[in-house]
Amino acid sequence: MAWWRGRVCGPGSSCSQCRGPRFCPPTPVPSAACWSEVERDALQSLSGWVPLLLALLHELQAPASPWSPYFALWPELGRLEHPMFWPEEERLRLLKGTGVPEAVEKDLVNIRSEYYSIVLPFMEAHSDLFSPSVRSLELYRQLVALVMAYSFQEPLEEDDDEKEPNSPLMVPAADILNHIANHNANLEYSADYLRMVATQPILEGHEIFNTYGQMANWQLIHMYGFAEPYPNNTDDTADIQMVTVRDAALQGTKDETEKLLLCERWDFLCKQEMVGEEGAFVIGREEVLTEEELATTLKVLCMPAEEFRDYKERAGWGEEETEDSLAITDIPKLQESWKRLLRNSVLLTLQTYATNLKTDQDLLSNKEAYATLSWREQQALQVCYGQKMILHRVLELTS
Repeated sequence: MAWWRGRVCGPGSSCSQCRGPRFCPPTPVPSAACWSEVERDALQSLSGWVPLLLALLHELQAPASPWSPYFALWPELGRLEHPMFWPEEERLRLLKGTGVPEAVEKDLVNIRSEYYSIVLPFMEAHSDLFSPSVRSLELYRQLVALVMAYSFQEPLEEDDDEKEPNSPLMVPAADILNHIANHNANLEYSADYLRMVATQPILEGHEIFNTYGQMANWQLIHMYGFAEPYPNNTDDTADIQMVTVRDAALQGTKDETEKLLLCERWDFLCKQEMVGEEGAFVIGREEVLTEEELATTLKVLCMPAEEFRDYKERAGWGEEETEDSLAITDIPKLQESWKRLLRNSVLLTLQTYATNLKTDQDLLSNKEAYATLSWREQQALQVCYGQKMILHRVLELTS
């Protein structure tokens, strides 16, 4: 889930990938109606967040802003715990193998590009609206993180799947509830109002928990700066990079001819859009979320050469095969060659982490030692441990 792709999840979002939240204030920049169409077009960006962020930058410096009471409820911007604000060394050391450092690096590159190519030129062209105090990349980065964590996004209609996601919106008071996977309330949207509805009985004095979506711990720490302690996050997942499966298959080849044949199969899968250089197979605690892609990849990379030639020829005529499926409970029933490739892929994935499962277990089981860890160390440990537990279960199922 990356902010610049325009997919936003948060306290009130609703998207098909993270099944999470968001909503709408009046336009806070008073002169927005006077902007020319050229200027409006100049604010277009990959993220789609620029108008909202400029509005926040303007209101933050306005002494009589009607939004001041809302801003007073925000966390201190200089103390946000998103990994994008961690020192790079700490981020790489604590979250190695989780996918978070790579996601953050993309965020930082795109935030910087958006700020210097769109936001700063606009503020300089309207110096009467934006004082030098808010012309800051660091402040812009902090506001991106805040919007990432606190904004809402009006959901698209069911028949609007091909449209770009709606822009994020800030809604005071609607963003105050915390998230857990086992939530007891859910946000409902209509054209006229937002309504937080209890999904189960809530005892007096107990906290009301919203859901930001069915989000894995790596998504929670990336977007919000926290993770749920194991085993509370029933939506947790672990990724196996697609290229890792390719590498595991290449390790099993005996000579150059076999390597060339395997590369041919990989290229075929890429053309069929089953795999990609930056994609990942996503495995949850109870299901493989990318079952079609993983099942097809295992089948194609493991099938005999003659069978692959026939399979490739059929695909060339546009035939679709729909019989492949791969649920967690089906893993022990897979062909031995499939299980071997999946197991080797998991083993390669586990090597990318800084520590092994036993080290994490020992630390989590020692309450005194765990209490000495910093907040960041505790959250990162929960992210890593949850992923490793999922991967080790796959190892057991492929034994």
